[in-house]
Amino acid sequence: MDKTMKLSQYIVLSAIMLIIVSPAAIPQDEGNVKLAQTGMKFLSVGMSARQAALADAFTAADGNSVSMFYNPAGMAHLDGIADLSLGSVNWLADIKHYHMAAAISAGDIGVFGFAFQYVDYGTIQSTILANNSQGFLDVGMVKPNAYSIGIGYARALTDKFSVGGNVKYVRQDLGAGAVNATYTTGSDGLANGLSSISQTNNILGVYAFDFGLIYRTGFKSMMLGMAVRNFSPQAKYQKESFQLPLAFRIGASMNVFDLVGFEREKQSLLVTVDAEHPRDYPEQMKVGLEYVFMDVISARVGYIGPADEHNLSYGLGVQYKLFAVDYAYTPFGIFNQVQRFSVRMWF
Repeated sequence: MDKTMKLSQYIVLSAIMLIIVSPAAIPQDEGNVKLAQTGMKFLSVGMSARQAALADAFTAADGNSVSMFYNPAGMAHLDGIADLSLGSVNWLADIKHYHMAAAISAGDIGVFGFAFQYVDYGTIQSTILANNSQGFLDVGMVKPNAYSIGIGYARALTDKFSVGGNVKYVRQDLGAGAVNATYTTGSDGLANGLSSISQTNNILGVYAFDFGLIYRTGFKSMMLGMAVRNFSPQAKYQKESFQLPLAFRIGASMNVFDLVGFEREKQSLLVTVDAEHPRDYPEQMKVGLEYVFMDVISARVGYIGPADEHNLSYGLGVQYKLFAVDYAYTPFGIFNQVQRFSVRMWF
């Protein structure tokens, strides 16, 4: 048995062991009650319009540079030498997400990637408790923001096995907090202003890691995959420590038209299924369908369950030669709908 085959078997066995022990390996609160003790939740928001329309069920599908946000092993098979993806997300409460991902193939050495994600939380009025009729005083405006910047690597070890990983630096700025204030008072003895105030910065940065693999089963186009995202040490702003939104995913994908002999060049129907075990909420199943006609027009739908405010996602895509544009729409219950736009180029 050659070394490559031995390495492939070792990777598969490692993945199986990880699947078995993952529920015990991910820290939980006493009594297995999940209390949402994670921070920097923007890392859980799906970036790409195509993947979001498929309910982010993309662990076991071949991708491109944007696979760094899902399963880095997915960028092992690029459509060309280089790939670039740009996009934006109109998230809840007027929060804006932006992403950029790029990948370049180095031949037999593998594929190298770069990913950047930025979040604009908007402008928020900052206040401090005070003894007056309002119960607070305004102390200015803050502009919270966050970003993640990382590099990734993926390689097809054999015609069946692909592996990949990312290392990223994640930073979040929640704005300055007002402390140690002294007040001016009116004739009624109530606070009507500030005579002095000191502030503390709420800025935190931490390193995190993603890794995953994809296995081509050899049965038609069926693929299996697994990924671990946002593995990091605990972080802390002031007193309470927390973890990033650690999540473990396993998934499967297949062009089901392979079963009936349809020509792939004319049309395809990709089915993707993911099971996700996050740290801070119950396990979820995600299912996505993507119908592609003549490698030009794509229609997509995805389902997530259980979920509180959103279950279904929809999307469309248009591809022409070496350029693609995608759109995704997600109704979000009592909140506004979420819309995503992304463009992709490859060479």
